[in-house]
Amino acid sequence: MLTVEQIAEEALALPSEARALLADRLVESLDPAEDGYIQQLWSTEARRRRDDVRAGLVQTIPGDEVLERVRRVFTR
Repeated sequence: MLTVEQIAEEALALPSEARALLADRLVESLDPAEDGYIQQLWSTEARRRRDDVRAGLVQTIPGDEVLERVRRVFTR
């Protein structure tokens, strides 16, 4: 039987599209009862981040600039 670490290692060797599909399948397999709790956690986090931006505690980065940075990382 494979360990979780072995499975993760194999999964990380997959092409990005296959990893995304696998991630979706894994998330969908989680207990639906936990989904509401997870949704609540994300809502709380989103409000906290929004409030941090509004209060000037963090500096935002324009979307185009972020995408350009990501492209540069993945084209190395």
